[in-house]
This record gives sequence, structure tokens and C-alpha cells, in this order.
Amino acid sequence: MSEAQTAAAPKGETLNFQAEVKQLLHLMIHSLYSNREIFLRELISNASDACDKLRFEALDHPHLLEGAGELAIGVGFDKAARTLTISDNGIGMSREEVIAHLGTIAKSGTKEFFSRLTGDQQKDAHLIGQFGVGFYSAFIVADKVTVLTRRAGLPANEAVKWECSMTGDTAGAYTIEPIEREARGTEIILHLRADQDDLLSGWRLRSIIRKYSDHIAQPIRMRKEEWDQEKGEQVLRDEEETVNQASALWARSKSDITDEQYKEFFKHVAHDHEEPLAWSHAKVEGRHEYTQLLYVPSHAPFDMWDRNVKHGLKLYVRRVFIMDDAEKLLPFYLRFVRGVVDSNDLPLNVSREILQESKDIDTIRAGCAKKVLSLLEDLAENDKDKYAKFWGEFGKVLKEGVGEDFANKERIAKLLRFATTHADTPEQTVSLTDYVARMKEGQDKIYYVTADTFTAAKNSPHLEIFRKKGVEVLLLAERVDEWLVSHLHEFEGKQVVSVARGDLDLGTLEDEAEKKAAEAEAGDFKDVVEKLKTALGERVKDVRITHRLTDSPACVVADEHEMGTNLARLLKAAGQDVPSSKPILEVNPKHQVLLKLKAGTDRFDDWASVLLDQALLAEGGTLEDPAGFVKRINQLMLG
Repeated sequence: MSEAQTAAAPKGETLNFQAEVKQLLHLMIHSLYSNREIFLRELISNASDACDKLRFEALDHPHLLEGAGELAIGVGFDKAARTLTISDNGIGMSREEVIAHLGTIAKSGTKEFFSRLTGDQQKDAHLIGQFGVGFYSAFIVADKVTVLTRRAGLPANEAVKWECSMTGDTAGAYTIEPIEREARGTEIILHLRADQDDLLSGWRLRSIIRKYSDHIAQPIRMRKEEWDQEKGEQVLRDEEETVNQASALWARSKSDITDEQYKEFFKHVAHDHEEPLAWSHAKVEGRHEYTQLLYVPSHAPFDMWDRNVKHGLKLYVRRVFIMDDAEKLLPFYLRFVRGVVDSNDLPLNVSREILQESKDIDTIRAGCAKKVLSLLEDLAENDKDKYAKFWGEFGKVLKEGVGEDFANKERIAKLLRFATTHADTPEQTVSLTDYVARMKEGQDKIYYVTADTFTAAKNSPHLEIFRKKGVEVLLLAERVDEWLVSHLHEFEGKQVVSVARGDLDLGTLEDEAEKKAAEAEAGDFKDVVEKLKTALGERVKDVRITHRLTDSPACVVADEHEMGTNLARLLKAAGQDVPSSKPILEVNPKHQVLLKLKAGTDRFDDWASVLLDQALLAEGGTLEDPAGFVKRINQLMLG
């Protein structure tokens, strides 16, 4: 939308939707939601948020309440006009806000969301639910939507009427015009489709509200109905009644809340279509008093990896809404958690800046982290299928905690899961506790290998001796794994070591006969090793005989205190400066290529270069001179 459109004179005009909105509306019109009645939950949830935001802004600007302090939501219907109306006396919207919120999708992950739509209605409906569409869900049941709104604090003549019809010449666009409106807040009028007559029923609407929105803290009011004998139908009375419980769900006793109510509150607080995997509800008393209701979602949000997006909990102080996404209430590695914290101790005028320095927040943050870890420990112990689902969605994020949360490092390490050389797929994972329990007799270290993919890790030449001896090795194929192992040096007294760094020390896994044979081979190949060093020159730090290989002729390893090749490659790809280091080439004295070199060959230097290049490629590296490598291979093949 152009700046000229936004800044145009306040007259009635027709504006075009953002391209993504058009696409989303098209999907809505075709009713991709499997459960159409959720539109009412979404619109009531938005109305509740508008009331919360007004209450928060009114803390510093009480004039915004305009003399009417009670915040409420209204739901009504008109059978004759075939309309359904959802209203609130919350913060409302200005003209600019209407255009920004209703004409565009200002949501991180939008582009990725639309790129994942497949055209399969069932799959796309699932994605729409994950994305959280809020206001646009109105078009599931309505072919025309009218919005009347005035932002609190603005004069009555700066109210706005927004309207969109999905039929006729204006389909795919919306009109906006100034109106007079005395009441602050927003009124949304749905002009129902021909097949939605069941929604023109007080009983039906009440049942939907009690099913999906009973937890809403503001009262949801509807006009009472009574039976009219002459008309033979229910008629509306002027008197109103509150349909929901109208109390903060987290403030109620756990024994008074059903699982269904917990699940519906999650959908409200997280703007999520799916049910949560698990939740924890607790009231903390003592020096610091607060209530926490924390949820683990069943899927990762689209913007989980966007560090510019605030991920956090809703913060309330004595049941007064303070802010969305209060990221300081949880450590960053738990950013997938959704929920509410309600504090009795924080000031009502608390800001994000105050949160950064508050000792009370530090206590709440530590308490919430421990509660989430306890929840995950319970899942891991008692519901392995759910924990496997959690790990598939959020395992990469949880791994960050090993380096970020020193106080809970051991607890987090026990929750980690890894594919190993005993697995056929990356989904077959094992905990470090189970790995240690099934270690070979005489094994005193936890071994791992890193690579770009599971397949590359599983086929790494560094694993050959471990396979021969039946020693299990962790296969680490995610970018975060390099960060993880740089902070996880031991577990339950066992050192965590890379199979591709430093000299290989198998300890008691290697018997005396093997050690003596290794020493003898090192002596026999001393001349070959020296010639390889000379041929490769500055390309390598060292060349030495290895016994970690059984099938491959050579491999490269990093020195004990230098950066591994996989980490160096990742950092370079991210544009980071990487300290220059040279690999150590280890050669297998039992391999035919080495035996040939020992016997003597005219093309020793070419064989030396090929050995190094092959070893680098096996590590997932790139060659400085790939054309030269191909040429040498061809010449050696021709004899």
C-alpha cells in the first residue's frame, strides 16, 4: 500500500489488500478450517486483547477510559438482517491502525507460511490453524464484514468504518471511511453466508462461547431471551446476562478447571489452533508471590528462529494485563513456551526496561525455567511418545540451554536426545543417561562425531574403528550441536570427546597386542610418513599413522585445542572470520594405497594430494583446486 493511500484525506475510499491477505481470504472462503465455529473464539480473543491493552494504557493515561471503566465484550445477532455482531469497549483503532491491522498481515514468518501451502485443503487448513489468522477467520462464515471502531482518546468524528465484501465488484478490496461514533472500542458485524443460519440462535452462540471462551477474563454479554407464545419462538429482551465465568482462569483453583478449559485457554493465549502437549499451573508463595500457567505447544511457531521477534509470556500484575511477550520471564532457550505469569509484587507501571533490572523478575524467571524443565522431565519419563514429538519440534532450541543456563545444565543435558551409530534414522534417539548405561566394558568416554547431515555423520571414516569394536558414537548433524559440545564437556563423570580431534585414545578398549602392533606399523611406515609430509608441505600440520581407520586410506583430524573442520566450515558459511589452521592427515597402514606407496611409485606426490583431498571431501569440506583433483584422479586411473 502506498504512503499516498495511507495519508490520503479522510474520505471514503477503496483500497486493495496486501497480496498475502488476498490469498488467505481465498482459503477462508473455501472453508479450509475443519471446525468453522472457531471464528467466534478468534474474534472474542481479539476483543479481550483490546480490553487488556486499554486497561494497561489507562494506568498512565486514565482519561482513555472516558468515564466508563468497566471493560466488557458483547455478542448479539439479528435474524432479520442475518448479522452477527461482536463488540468491545477496549482500546479501539485509529484509521492508520485499521489499515495496518486489517489490510496487511504484519506477522513474522508470513512468506514462509505461504510458501508451505500445498493446495491440499486438509494440509493447508492445518497450516492456517498454526499460523493464527485472528480477524480473517470471520470470512469462514461471512461473505461481508463491517468494522466500526474508534480509538480511545480520539474524538467521536475520528471513528472509522471498514468494510469488505467477498461478492461483487469490490471482492479482493476493502472500503474505509470516517464516521461519527460516541463509544470507544470496536464493533464487528458479520453478514452471514446463506448456509450459516444456525448461528442466528442465542442457544447456539452461548454453547460456542462456553466451549471456547469461558476462560476470558472480561464478561461476555448477550441479551436474554424468552419464549413468545404468539410468535412461537425465542425473542430478545433488553436485559443482558454474562455468558462466561468472567474470571482469570489462572487465578482459579486447579480443581475447578477442566482439561478442556486449559486447552482452550492455551489457544487463546498462544493464538494457536492445536492443543498443547502439556501444561503446568502453580501458585508460588513466600518471599515472592506469583501464579504461573505455562504451556508447551505441540508444534514450533514459524518465527521461532527470528531473533528480532519477541518470544515470551503474558505478564499480569494483580490480574491487570501489563504486556505481551515478556521475554525476561523465561531464558531464551525456552522461547517456545507460552502462558501467563501474574505477579503480586511487581509495580503496575513496570516496563521492559524495569524488567531487565528487577530482582523479582530474576526470581520469577528462575522459577518458570525450573517448572518447564520439571514438566519436560515428567513427559520424558512418563509419556515417551509425547516427548519424542516435543523433541522433534523443539530439540534444537533446548540444546541452546546447555550453554545459556549454567544453573540447570545437568537437568538440560539429561533431557537431550541424540541419534547414534546404533540408529538407522535420525528419529531413533537416545538420552545421555541411556548411552552411559549401555557403554562397552572398559569405555570411559562419551564419543561423538559432527557433520552437516545424519548420513554424512553416519558414514564418517572416523567411525570405522568404533564400529569394529561395537562402540556407540553420537551422531551430531545440527548446526547447534557445535555450540552444544563446546559447552558440554562431561556427563555423569564421563568426558565427552570428538572422534575427529586429537590422538585417538581408546584406553582399555584397546588391548596390549593391538598397541604393540600399532607401534610396529608406525616404525615400518616412518619413511612413507616423512615423504607424505614433504609432498604435502604447508597444506598439513602433520602426517601420522592412525588406527582409527579400518576401510578408508586416510582421514583428517583437528588438533586437540583447535577448531574442528565442521565448525570452521559453518562459521565461514555464516560470514565469520575463522582462524587459519591446517589439518592433520592420518593414514591407514593396512590400506592398499599405503602399501603401494610403501612399495614405491613414480607418482608419489599425486597420490599424496589425492589422499588429502579425499579425506577433506569425506569430512564435507571443499577443495581449493577441484579441477586439479579430477585431473590427478584421471591420470592415476589410467596408470
